[in-house]
Amino acid sequence: MPDPAAVKSMFARIARRYDVANRCLSGGVDLWWRRRLVVAVRRVRPRAVLDLATGSGDVAFALARGLAPETEILGLDFCQPMLDEAEAKKAAAGGTRYAHVRFLPGDGLALPLADASFDAVTIAFGLRNMADRHQAFGEMRRVLRPGGSLFVLEFSQPYAWFRPGYLFYLRRVLPRLAGILTGDRSAYVYLNETIEEFPDRPTLAQEIAAAGFARVRARALTLGIAALHEAAR
Repeated sequence: MPDPAAVKSMFARIARRYDVANRCLSGGVDLWWRRRLVVAVRRVRPRAVLDLATGSGDVAFALARGLAPETEILGLDFCQPMLDEAEAKKAAAGGTRYAHVRFLPGDGLALPLADASFDAVTIAFGLRNMADRHQAFGEMRRVLRPGGSLFVLEFSQPYAWFRPGYLFYLRRVLPRLAGILTGDRSAYVYLNETIEEFPDRPTLAQEIAAAGFARVRARALTLGIAALHEAAR
């Protein structure tokens, strides 16, 4: 399992170049994945949403643009430099565009939030960095209201025919490109390792169900390299 101190240090180092690296390394497809997440969340019409492991706030801001304007959105992350980037984006937007979006520091394994306080919880590409996924799912379930919805957007295992080429990109190409973009090649060696070790869709669905969630379902995105899992409390 990932070491929390090492993960926090890594994200602190790459925070300023994180968004640029995401766009370049994914060829922009990460924007489409987030749009799919927002569409799924919109269907449940939440009044309050927690975006866990919010990072630089991309998902929180996408939710703010895609959901009803009265929806309260809280982005939470344990890496302050990433939250600083999110706050800078909010300030740059000016005015009241993101007045209903807030950011707070917090650990996904011990959320500093009251029980049953959100209609939806989202986490995008942050679950791999949790030291204990079962504990993290337990915390997500705790802060959801009865009938609330969980949305997990995460890397997954690609279709078998695509896997060899995808692994070549992860192991050989991505770290070199990331080193140029961020100056921190080692952070993206970690990324490729966590992606390769992460459960496939059925296995992660079983983990979510074992944490007490119901109606768990998963959809493969982009040849299976990512997946959107949905579940209900």
